[in-house]
Amino acid sequence: MKLERGKGNRPFSRPAASLLQIMLDGEGYETRSAEDGQEGLAGYLSFRPDVVITDLHMPRANGLELMDKIRRQNPGVKTIYMSGDLRPYSALLEEEASRYPVSILSKPFSKEDLLNLLAEFANGGKEGFLSPPPNSEGRPSRPGRE
Repeated sequence: MKLERGKGNRPFSRPAASLLQIMLDGEGYETRSAEDGQEGLAGYLSFRPDVVITDLHMPRANGLELMDKIRRQNPGVKTIYMSGDLRPYSALLEEEASRYPVSILSKPFSKEDLLNLLAEFANGGKEGFLSPPPNSEGRPSRPGRE
């Protein structure tokens, strides 16, 4: 599982990615982390996870570029994109979500938000739709959190 995230448009630092990895490992997931899109692709090819968690804003390949390369190997891989600003990618995310199992986490997010998405994927949910939909600020809307 690729884990990347950061403040604003900056990707996770290695310590932050490691914290997500530790949290998910503690929940019984087997994970790997990467610092950028190229490292993420290499990690995917050697690890072959069921779900890829990626930031949209990363150096050397953004999350959509990374997933385009991964989908050439495995079109059905489930994907969780993370971002604090979805606006630059809205149309591309909608297109991807119409074709692939995709979901979005808006930064900041809670442990429960991530675990709920992973559980939905494990139970066969989130097949080919973007959830939750973006609000006017380009962030996924969440009831009670606007």
